[in-house]
Amino acid sequence: MPLSIRSATPTDLPALRELFLLARRATFVWQDADHFKLEDFDTQTAGENVLVALDGDGDLVGFIAVWTPDRFIHHLYVDATNQRQGVGRALLGALPQWGVLRYALKCLTRNEAALAFYRAQGFIAVDAGVAEDGAYLLLQSPAYVTP
Repeated sequence: MPLSIRSATPTDLPALRELFLLARRATFVWQDADHFKLEDFDTQTAGENVLVALDGDGDLVGFIAVWTPDRFIHHLYVDATNQRQGVGRALLGALPQWGVLRYALKCLTRNEAALAFYRAQGFIAVDAGVAEDGAYLLLQSPAYVTP
């Protein structure tokens, strides 16, 4: 699939909000769907670097949000109809100095599909804990030589 990745712009906000809402409702089926709101995207990504993936028609098919000072991947979501087509991998690969610097993220242990994806990308578990949403693993991207 032809794909382009760029920084998010204000015009992307409606599509980002919608993708974030729908993806979380579909992913976290063990939580009450009413818990997720359209405006959550704005509050949960405030101050983060957001990259969007666009298909060949220019439609938004995924995004990644990173807290840059800590290289912490806060969110990575791909539209359900575009999963397993390399969008998530491309978003990771578009991160600044991906493959050189380590990135980290937390993934709920109940989110088995996401854990399988991250492991396939070389992430390893470096810690575990329990948060308000449940048990999670702290994952770190593969170790590379750092500058």
